[in-house]
Amino acid sequence: MDKTHKTEDEWRKQLTPEQYYVARQKGTERAFTGKYWDNHEDGIYRCVCCGAELFDAATKFDSGTGWPSFWQPLPNAIATKVDFKLIVPRTEYHCRRCGGHQGHVFDDGPRPTGKRYCNNGVALTFKPGASKQG
Repeated sequence: MDKTHKTEDEWRKQLTPEQYYVARQKGTERAFTGKYWDNHEDGIYRCVCCGAELFDAATKFDSGTGWPSFWQPLPNAIATKVDFKLIVPRTEYHCRRCGGHQGHVFDDGPRPTGKRYCNNGVALTFKPGASKQG
């Protein structure tokens, strides 16, 4: 079965209600509730919908927000668009492969990029192991 082009019913069957709400309906999980916000293991974070590799744990940092935060995605992993959900424009990002909503990117992150990719933990899976960053 194609991992990227599914009907809404197929996504609902694959995902938990919270995963569906966040990844397919652009919801947000409560801060400090996801299982990855305080994860410090080496490995790769993947899209919960299609399994695409999105972030290397080597780029994760403690933003103090209660959500997993990264200063850089893996190459060609995400796409962005402007989101006006809170009236003020924000940059939403999603999995480039399947369109699963991940979170928002802000300009208050650490060096070297200065970006903070603030991700919903429920929109991710994690594969422990070696870093792709070297």
